[in-house]
Amino acid sequence: MTLDSTTALATVAGYRYVSLTTFRRTGEGVSTPVWIARDGDELVVITVDGVGKTKRLKGNPVVELRPCDMRGQVADGAPTFTGTARVVRDEAGVASVKRAIGAKYAMARLGDAVASVTDRLRKRTPRAGIRITLT
Repeated sequence: MTLDSTTALATVAGYRYVSLTTFRRTGEGVSTPVWIARDGDELVVITVDGVGKTKRLKGNPVVELRPCDMRGQVADGAPTFTGTARVVRDEAGVASVKRAIGAKYAMARLGDAVASVTDRLRKRTPRAGIRITLT
């Protein structure tokens, strides 16, 4: 079954969790369960900056997305969606990704509210946004 890009975008954005696969220089895939949301014609993910997935995207922007559970377990026969990703680190770009994620996930809003208080005591590791265009 082939979905048009608008349908594929809505389908992926509708999943609670997706397994985001990024690729090492060797071509080996590394999968991580993430929250995902739609922001216009792109899908977005928020992450800590400097982690493996952001480093791997620097070398290879190709990603695969598959629906999964919160532990990253992908069901047999789950569809695979491919795309290209870019990492955003500027304040406005990260804020836009946080808004999209926060609109879908109440826990993300709660985490940001707690962080706004605790950041006064100890700064969090900077965040980065990942913006994905399905191909």
